[in-house]
Amino acid sequence: MIDEYLAAAYPWTKSLHVISVIAWMAGLFYLPRLFVYHAEKVGTGTETDALFQTMEYRLLRAIMNPAMIATWVFGLGLVFTPGVVYWGDVWPWTKAAAVLVMTWFHHWLAWRRKDFAKGENTRSGRSYRIWNEVPTVLLIVIVVSVIARPFS
Repeated sequence: MIDEYLAAAYPWTKSLHVISVIAWMAGLFYLPRLFVYHAEKVGTGTETDALFQTMEYRLLRAIMNPAMIATWVFGLGLVFTPGVVYWGDVWPWTKAAAVLVMTWFHHWLAWRRKDFAKGENTRSGRSYRIWNEVPTVLLIVIVVSVIARPFS
């Protein structure tokens, strides 16, 4: 019964998964960039600091968190849809590893946002620029794993 439902819902589940991933990735690209400018150009306790904190908080809470949760929910829906994933291949494992790292990175960004909120950020703008490359690398691993399946 559930297998039939998942199979029938597959195009919708896949569509909603892709939409969720796009929204999540947008936040994962943008929040570290906000941190770059926050660290380099904004003094603690200023009006601009408060503005950046508001933007960072809302991006994380209103866009990134719901998008991450939706990505996981619809992704697991795809995993449990019969015939979509064969765990004997390598690609699901490389994708899963990259998604776990991406989830860790999301939480790492949330911890850094709290540092800014407490006025305790110790990282430089350059550091955030480097960290901003993490989602790009993970995106490449995920897309190549799912589309090209080089190790299947």
